[in-house]
Amino acid sequence: MVIAVASGKGGTGKTTVAVSLAMAASRQSSAKPLLLDCDVEEPNSGLFLDIDYSTGRDTGVLVPEVDLDKCTYCGRCAEVCVWNAIAVAGEKVLVFRDLCHGCGSCSLVCPEDAISEITHVTGRIEGGTDGSINFARGILNVGQAMPVPVIASLLDEYLPESGNSTVIIDSSPGTSCPVVEAVSRSDYVILVTEPTPFGLHDLKAAVDVVVNQLHIPAGVIINRDGIGNNEVEKYCQSARLPILAKIPMDRRIAEMLSEGIPLLRGLPEYRELFLEILATVGKEVNP
Repeated sequence: MVIAVASGKGGTGKTTVAVSLAMAASRQSSAKPLLLDCDVEEPNSGLFLDIDYSTGRDTGVLVPEVDLDKCTYCGRCAEVCVWNAIAVAGEKVLVFRDLCHGCGSCSLVCPEDAISEITHVTGRIEGGTDGSINFARGILNVGQAMPVPVIASLLDEYLPESGNSTVIIDSSPGTSCPVVEAVSRSDYVILVTEPTPFGLHDLKAAVDVVVNQLHIPAGVIINRDGIGNNEVEKYCQSARLPILAKIPMDRRIAEMLSEGIPLLRGLPEYRELFLEILATVGKEVNP
């Protein structure tokens, strides 16, 4: 079972929920759960776990390398590149690596077979364990503009090895391409929100992407319950979205998280709540 944790709005408690689900899942069976931090621009799930990293490798995008001895400067490569990552000016070929999406079209259409592909390193993926949870994360290099290839590499490497383990994916906030890549291979998406106008606005955007466009079943966790109003609950009812849990506005939670203490370790009374969430999602995925 692969569960993605997402949120239209940043700062709703997505990582808190993801780590708590992984910790709860570690008590369910002998198979260690796998927590994947796909928020590669700011991976922070590992800050709440004592991870012993044992594996790591660079990852990136295949970008064109032009053999000027073969090139006739016909410009066919530039014509097919929808990202404008390659250009031909007179007898010069310009490659803009940071724009390249690695689709390989330029190499495919080159009539002189003058274009090969080399790896442009844009990030790194690392894996390890804290004893009860297997963990892996992607890290986008500073200055790089495209997180999606790093996320794809992380999922490609670790999802096939997860077996029957419960997999929790901590995605980035928002509804753009990185989120789509992170949740697209999940069986269920948990959307974390807060009962405020901003929380409701961005929850609607997330529901539109996850439920209406990707057609992935989803449920909602309302964090910081007790602030704001009940408009989020009304929306969930009208949209037929199950509310999986409500986490109250509790100063103790904020204090612990600020010290890097995960919720279930600092306040173990919340463990039963997250076990119930896993059970509910499990019934939705495998009715």
